[in-house]
Order: sequence, then structure tokens, then C-alpha cells
Amino acid sequence: MAHSLLAVLGISALLLPAAIALGQNSLVTRWAKDVRPERPRPEYPRPSLVRKAWKNLNGPWELAIQAQGTRKPDSYSETITVPFPVEAKLSGIGRMVPDGATVWYRKSVKIASGKRWMLHFGAVDWQAQVWVNGHDLGIHRGGFDPFSFEITPFLKKGEQEIVVAVQDPTDAGGQPRGKQVRKPGGIFYTPCTGIWQTVWLEPLPEHSIDKLEMTADRKTGKVRFQVKTNAPTSAMIEATVIQAGQVVATETKPVSANLSLTVPSPQAWTPESPILYDVRVRLLDGKGAPVDQVESYFAFRDVEVSKDERGITRIKLNGKPTFLIGPLDQGYWPDGIFTAPTDRAMKFDLVATKNLGFNFIRKHVKVEPETWYAACDRMGILVFQDMPAGDNRTDADKVQHEVEHRAMIAAREFHPCIVGWVVFNEGWGQFDTERMTDLTKKLDPSRLAVNASGWTDKGVGDLLDWHVYPGPASPEPEATRAAFLGEFGGLGLPVPGHMWQKEAWGYQSFKNAKELGDRFAGIFEGLRLLQGDPGLSGAVYTQTTDVETEANGLLTYDREVLKVNAKKVRALTKALLLPPPVIELVVPTSEKSPQTWSYSETAPPENWANPSFDCSDWMTGPGGFGTKGTPGAIVGTKWDSSDLWIRRDFVTTKASAKLTLRIHHDEDVTVYLDGRQVHHTSGYQTGYRYAALMGVHLSPGKHTLAAHVRNTNGGQYLDLGLAEIIEK
Repeated sequence: MAHSLLAVLGISALLLPAAIALGQNSLVTRWAKDVRPERPRPEYPRPSLVRKAWKNLNGPWELAIQAQGTRKPDSYSETITVPFPVEAKLSGIGRMVPDGATVWYRKSVKIASGKRWMLHFGAVDWQAQVWVNGHDLGIHRGGFDPFSFEITPFLKKGEQEIVVAVQDPTDAGGQPRGKQVRKPGGIFYTPCTGIWQTVWLEPLPEHSIDKLEMTADRKTGKVRFQVKTNAPTSAMIEATVIQAGQVVATETKPVSANLSLTVPSPQAWTPESPILYDVRVRLLDGKGAPVDQVESYFAFRDVEVSKDERGITRIKLNGKPTFLIGPLDQGYWPDGIFTAPTDRAMKFDLVATKNLGFNFIRKHVKVEPETWYAACDRMGILVFQDMPAGDNRTDADKVQHEVEHRAMIAAREFHPCIVGWVVFNEGWGQFDTERMTDLTKKLDPSRLAVNASGWTDKGVGDLLDWHVYPGPASPEPEATRAAFLGEFGGLGLPVPGHMWQKEAWGYQSFKNAKELGDRFAGIFEGLRLLQGDPGLSGAVYTQTTDVETEANGLLTYDREVLKVNAKKVRALTKALLLPPPVIELVVPTSEKSPQTWSYSETAPPENWANPSFDCSDWMTGPGGFGTKGTPGAIVGTKWDSSDLWIRRDFVTTKASAKLTLRIHHDEDVTVYLDGRQVHHTSGYQTGYRYAALMGVHLSPGKHTLAAHVRNTNGGQYLDLGLAEIIEK
């Protein structure tokens, strides 16, 4: 195969579609019909700090789209349904914003007088300037983090006017944007412009709880509270911990003091048992009367990287080695783009993930609304959170990236489901990697940090992370860093009637569900072997759903068709959560030391793979066989013809009940053991992998391992060996 960048990634250039035009399709999800335009997404938006009183501003807003630099519009000619972005069908607009334009929102609201009022925005992409009754409240830059303004001084009698001006350069600018581009196609998608998370008002008392931070120690049961308020020093803070409706700890201290409560017999949060403790915090005046009250929750959960009993560096959850297995989750919707149609729709993806036996999600270059993470907290889903990527070509871009990186951690570090931060993805806008990774650990030392998921590792952070399509493959664990497969799979199956457009692609495409299922099972069985050797700690399958022109989801983009057999997938994922096997070499590959093979580039007789075949006239040479420049190749003997036959004899002194191949090939390969075909794979790989040999056993004595590989063009390679799988 030709090894362009696309080929290295496993993408056929012939399958990549041209850029698509918005509005070219009519794909929607089943939940679109449940959207109430007068009040969409009605759920409470801030589960980390809950007050009963609030006012949802989602619904119809007036809209005007004007050329950049224009003043506030005199009139608003359209109506948009907030919180769906301008490009989303569910917004009622459903079209691209012209380059350089300003999107103007306006809404009139009635609110009760005599209170302090905060105006909250879940997220606006990308720059938002806000006015209330003509008063400029300020500008916020950042498309993924929440921001707020106190509007009390600017209120008037009657209705209040809120105006928001939004500018979003998408890929014309260098700001963090994830996968948004103005001309979608391939692995990049439709932009999200404007308000895309809930807008809401919150009434506050004169003295209020402004922020609540909790730190829970699983080993001691201690929970430390830091409560920030605007109350006088005579005020008191009361914190109460509740489990299953019963008070398990409570304490009251002066408002200036930090509280420390001890929970008896603390129970750890795990994916199997996601135990959360509810919290009630009250602000009391000097006489003990309640002034303000908020509700929240926490979990006893810790994550680290350290060596297991075999001396292999692994990810540990609550002190126990835990394999992280789950999908890459883009968080896109055909009708809502960045915004799920309903809360039920949002949770559907999470329920589907759990039902397939996964314990983990990598949230890919997008930050979700806080309700998404709260759902993961309650369902027991571990999360690696990516920082959304930008170009970062200029110093100003890099400064803004760091601002938004800090904001992402501050906004989402509350949630126990998040166990890792991905600082950069595949070199996209990567800069100052060592410093940014160190910053991440300083901002949040309680979680893992991945310096770069994919190609451009800088030797820092907690994980060494590879991307291999379709894979699987694993780096070698290091003394202080665990081995991680940040992306693999990408098996494509277009499902007519459930596609964004007619053309679609996958990293490796299939014609039917059976072909896809067989390949899926093979690569997941390979993961099980990589757990044992070299010691893989987690893997991310691409991906949860199809997205626009990508057809490599477990689900179709409209979430109507599950392409894999759920029962079979659960069996595969369940196996990955068992203690890792031990892998003992029987016939080594040439990865670490060249191994001598007999070989021929001329077609041999039919019995060439039999132990009795006389190959004394064949050539001999060290493996592997191929051409330099082939990805993952360790060339010992040059092979540049169309076909190659290799064989070697070996002796084993003990019986082996469960065998696996260790193999790297480009392209089609057939493997024989003692003259019997035991494996065949079409296509090519970009690295070494394991392939289980079902029903193949070895008795003590002499044996013959042989293989035939065929190449059509581009790079080429073959090397293989045998190992025994020993389950603990």
C-alpha cells in the first residue's frame, strides 16, 4: 500500500469525501420531535452547585447576523431557538455564518425585584459581548467554558433587555475550536457558532455562597471543604454529608475557616459501584439563621500511575490496576451540532456506552455541558477530557489557549468521573508541551495528564500514548509512565438511510455487519494480549457514533442503528477488565534481536509449509523482511518483490495450550503451523500486533512456522513469532 500520511493512518484517499455543504441532508435524531422551542433543554444546568431558585432563558431569542464592525442592529429579522448553535437545524436557522460576521442575540425577560441577580452562560462560541438594558457587562473569549455577570446594578422596572454579540472565526482564527471548520469534510465537522449551552438567571441573597470546593481522601474518609462567600466574619458555614438519605457527618464553623469532616467507613467510587455522597452547605448569619443554601456531591476516588505486582507501570483506580476501555466520543449531533436535542438524548450515548460494557470515554477536543459529566458521575463512566485544539501559530493564540486550558480545568475538575486531562492531541497546535503538562499537573495534581495523545510525545506526563489504526498496538510502559492506546479501530460500515450524506468512510471499511463484527472481535482480542505484553493500561476505540462523513461509529449518526452485536461486545470488554494475562515467547520476532529464516521469492511447491519439506535450496536471512520506510518495520533483509515465502523450525520443551501470533505485515498474509493454515489477514498494518490462534496447541518437540505475504504497491513488510497466553 502507498504510505502517504492518510495511508499511515489507515485511510484510503478514495474514500475521503469532498467538503460538504450545510443543509445538504435532512438527517435528524428521534429526539428532535421532543424539543419544545419555547423551552428547550429545561434541566438544571449546574449540578455541582444547586440552588432551587433559577430562571431558564433557553427558548426563542431575536437574531440578526450582520457584517463585522456594525453597531447593534436596529431590528432583528429572525428568531433562533437557544441553546442550539446557528448552524444547527434545531436552532431554526441551520445555515453557516458568513466569514467575519457578528451574530446578535436579543431577549426581553421579566424578573422579580428586590434580589441580586446573576446572568449565567454555559458556553458561547467564541467571543461574546453582553449588554443588559444598554449597559456593557464585558467580553468573554472562550467557546467551551461557562461565564457569568452580576446584573443587579443595571436592572430597571418592567422588562429587562439582554443583548449578546458573538464573533467566531472558526478555523480562520487560532483560538481553541476542536474539529470545527468552515468547509467540513473528512475528520473535520460543521462549525458551532454562538450560544450552545443553557443561558439562565439566578437570584441570590445579599450574602451568598459563591464557590464550593471539596477534597475527599479515600484512605482516611476525610472531606475538606473550602467555601467562598461574600458574608461578614460573624457568619457561619454548616456542611452536612448525606448518604442514601442519612446524615453521616456534619460540622459548623466560622465562615473564615475551612471545614474538615470525617465520613465513617468511606465507600470508593468505581465504574461498577459509582457511590456518591450528597452534600448540603448552608450559610448562617451571626444568630444561626440560614441565609443561603446549596447542594452538591462528592466521591471517594483516586487515580495514579504506579507499578503492579509484576513491576509493570499501570493505571490504578483506588489503588487497584484498572484497564480503561471505551470509545472516542466526539459529542456531535446531526440536528443539534454541538448541542444534544434533549437531556434524554445526551444520556442515550452514555447508556449505550455502559451497555456495551465500556468503563471509559475519551471526550475528544470538545468540552460538554456540566450535566454530561454529572451523568457520567452517576453512571460510573471514567473520562479523559481533551483540551480543544487550536492552531497556536502566534504568541497571542498560545496565550489564549492557556487561558482556555485553565478555564476548562477550573470548570470541570469538580467531577469524579474525570480521571485524566489530555493536554494536546496529535500535535494539533502543540507548543511548550513540557510546561503545559507541568501546568496541568500543578492545577490538578489529583488526576493524570497526557502530554500528547498520539504522534508527538515529549516524554512527560503520566502516559505514553499511541494512535494506531486499525491496530491494536502498544508502546512499552516506562518507569513512571503507563502505556496507552489513545485511538484505534475506526472500523467503517455505512448504513444507508442513516447517513449525513451518501459518501462516507472509515479507517478500514466493511460491506456488512458480520465482516465488521469479526474484525472488531479480532482487534479486541489483540488488546487482551497487549495487556500482558508489553503491559497496555487502556485503549480508546474510534468511535461512539458516526459523525457527518465518518462511518466508523458503533452507532449511526442518528443513533438508530447499533452496528455491532452488544452481547459479543460485552463479552470482549468484560475480558479486558480481568487481571492481565502473562505472555511467554515461544518463537521470538525480530523486534529486539534478528531471527534467522529460510525464504523464497519464487512460488514453491504446494507442500512448502510442511515440516518434511526440504528448503535447503532456499535463501536464509534475518527478519524482518521488507523495505525501509514502511511504518513500524525493522528490516533485517530487503524484500521488494510481489510475494515472499518464509519458514523456520523451532523446538519447544513443553506443551502450550493457548497460542498467539506476534505479527507485522504489509499486505495480505497467511500463516501456517506444521503445515496447517492457522491465520489469514488481508490488508496491512503499521506496527506489530498480537492475533489469537483459536484451537491451536503445541506439544513438546520440533515444529515449523511458515508464512506467505503478498504486496501490491508501496511499502511492504513481514515479521512474526509465537507466544503462549497464560491466564492468571
